[in-house]
Amino acid sequence: MASGVLAGAVVATLFLVVAELFGGYLGHSISLVSDALHNLSDIPTMLISWIAVVWAARPADHERTYGYQRAGVLAAFTNAILLILVSIGLFYEAFERFLHPVAVHESWMIGVSLLALAINGGITLALVRSRHDLNLRSLLIHNFGDAISNIGILVGAIAIRMTGAQWLDPLIGVAIAAMVLWSTKSLLQEAVNILLEGLPKGIKLESVARSILSIKGVQEVHDIHVWTIGTNMVALSCHARIPDMHMDESEKILQAVCAKLEQDFHITHITVQFERAGLPQETGYLMPHPLQTTKQ
Repeated sequence: MASGVLAGAVVATLFLVVAELFGGYLGHSISLVSDALHNLSDIPTMLISWIAVVWAARPADHERTYGYQRAGVLAAFTNAILLILVSIGLFYEAFERFLHPVAVHESWMIGVSLLALAINGGITLALVRSRHDLNLRSLLIHNFGDAISNIGILVGAIAIRMTGAQWLDPLIGVAIAAMVLWSTKSLLQEAVNILLEGLPKGIKLESVARSILSIKGVQEVHDIHVWTIGTNMVALSCHARIPDMHMDESEKILQAVCAKLEQDFHITHITVQFERAGLPQETGYLMPHPLQTTKQ
């Protein structure tokens, strides 16, 4: 479904870019040209996201044991960098128009902005269901920002028609660039945090440790690591000290820990290394004869 939505979004955005460039040229509007360049940057963004969606669906193999789930995160990171570059370009174009004002034809601005609002609004609504995926959320934020900028261009065109204030056009261009930059900040921070295997948003390490310690039999927990593998998979590894007991009993503790972490923090990929409590630090383990299965 997501792949089909992205394909439709690419076609619609290409049509919109042509319409805005044409309208901006005939209407002498820097805000329309700025929005066209902004929407043009959506094309590689959508293509990157589409590739990421396809890759993320691929199963794990002997080289990538976690699969390709981080493809979407890499796409979100790349898209965020592209958005920053686009916003810098929009700032420059608006500054040039402030220095060299040009009379705009607001009728072109009104017509094209209404068309752009319909297209970007439609793409935004189509992506709402996929907002929990970081990759697709980057497109959702992007296209929602596009729709807001279209409303700004429309309001600005009406204001220019009523007042004749031509400086409103480059001012709208600056506002669009600032909005793109602002919307990219949180997306870039989250993508970088995942790529650096930082603590997932909304999870506190101390709370995780206390949750594990609440399980009967766990006496100590240390060396805890929590990170995000992909958009929908959070992983944890830790060491836990438990009393000396039969393996069947320790398995029950492990199951209880996994259930507790999934319930409290939605952590689903869990690795726990048990250590026998009370052993002196210098104690070692010997296994003189490896256990082997008997061939039938």
